Amino acid sequence: MTIIRLGYVAMSMELKNASPSKTMTFTNFQKIDDREAAIRKLEQIALTNLENTLRLLKHNVFHEIHFYRLTSRLIPLATHEALLDWDYITPIKDRLREVGEYATNKGIRIDFHPDHFVVLNSDKKEVFINSVKNLKLHKSLLNGMGINPTHRCVLHVGGRYQETEKSLERFVDNWMDVPRGIQEMIMLENDDKSFTLDDTLYLCEKLGIPLVFDYHHHLAHHYNEQWEENWERVIATWKYSPLPIKMHISSPKSLAEFRHHSDYVDVDMFFRFLKEIKGTVPQIDCMIEAKKKDEALFTLMNEIKKRDDIEVIDGSTFNIK
Repeated sequence: MTIIRLGYVAMSMELKNASPSKTMTFTNFQKIDDREAAIRKLEQIALTNLENTLRLLKHNVFHEIHFYRLTSRLIPLATHEALLDWDYITPIKDRLREVGEYATNKGIRIDFHPDHFVVLNSDKKEVFINSVKNLKLHKSLLNGMGINPTHRCVLHVGGRYQETEKSLERFVDNWMDVPRGIQEMIMLENDDKSFTLDDTLYLCEKLGIPLVFDYHHHLAHHYNEQWEENWERVIATWKYSPLPIKMHISSPKSLAEFRHHSDYVDVDMFFRFLKEIKGTVPQIDCMIEAKKKDEALFTLMNEIKKRDDIEVIDGSTFNIK
């Protein structure tokens, strides 16, 4: 048997007025004449985001959800070039610690998926430098929460730039300039347009990075349709991780818009994957990337409970027989 744990991304459809991604544009920041007052405003927004994150974690505990992706927008403008002198961690350190301690005490696995502009294989030095800066922010947040940063940030490989092989090798070259502490945070995901499972496995095996398999992405973009042939290799990339193997699940919006995520998860599509991997790992944590967030998780669990090939453990966890 294999234990399956479901999680969701950032926002709740059920919990009202609990956005953890409230923000301020730099344009609005500049409109405040007193720069220190403007910075205090940013800090207050960050504190509100963390308060809402704690509310979301409590919501998760109530519903027996043990896996949750934090938003990367907890602190607005944290890496903006005009605010490099801003110590954004100190004013929120108590709230950060509170969030981290709650997640740890309740056994919730939390991680990040930094935004698309974090590109480690960029051919532009400025983009690479800003990407590392953004990842340092994520590491500071995890450290502030008292959470081991190892394998807590999932990234796409980056840009293909018309040449897959050269783009992969550029990732390897640039990786050598990524600080060791940042390297240890990273997981890589196959994507739906540029880098297939095979491409991503090449990097993960070469550099010792865990691979987060996205089944929907694979169906949208692959060379080798038989992903099952590479599953043992995917498992092996997690050999030295302190965390269970992780994957992403979502379903196509439609045949015409296959790459786009649907509101919910197609249970039959999900179980086609699960039936192939059952028994190969003791546990797999599945991050739902559906438009309806936690509502998609609840809907999926309700459908799963009707099946006779599973054993329900709790509100988001089950064994596949």
